[in-house]
Amino acid sequence: MLRLLVSVLVGIAVTFGLFVFMAELIANSARAPDKGSEPVVIDILVAEKQAKPMTRKRPPPPPPPPKTPPVEPDPVDNSAPSINLDAPRIETSSGGGFTAPTAINRDGEATPIVRIEPKYPIKAARDGKEGWVKMSFTINELGGVEDVTVIDADPKRVFDKEAKRALRKWKYKPKVEDGKAMKQFNQQVVLEFKLGN
Repeated sequence: MLRLLVSVLVGIAVTFGLFVFMAELIANSARAPDKGSEPVVIDILVAEKQAKPMTRKRPPPPPPPPKTPPVEPDPVDNSAPSINLDAPRIETSSGGGFTAPTAINRDGEATPIVRIEPKYPIKAARDGKEGWVKMSFTINELGGVEDVTVIDADPKRVFDKEAKRALRKWKYKPKVEDGKAMKQFNQQVVLEFKLGN
């Protein structure tokens, strides 16, 4: 019972104290602010720099190929003797399946047939960059290029994409052993990228 009486008295005292504190806060907000010194105004001036326009020298685009005038064919002389171009007909047997052309049956190393030049990357040409890419590849049985990987390049990753794209379009006459086309692994090539004068 004594505990209850003490707790009620303490609760009343705390509540009364809170009411007095809130009344004091409200009374302070109704007063006008103290007149102090004038607020200090700091004016910051930034001097503008006269910026010179930056100029970038771009390499001139490569000159267009020279135009050659069309060549007129020589007039046909109908009085010349004619040549008979009838070729004899060659019969082939259809019993044994497909036979490859005789050029493929000869043994020998792979020889290039078609080489596509890589395109010069626009960004590299604009920046005047030159370089090279060393690649490894495989020549398949049909003479196509596969498994193209970049071994080394200078500068790195600038010309790689265009070099790989061009190398994949190359065509070879495949290596032939005992009359059978063979794959050739670990072939290497270096493609250089140079700007023309």
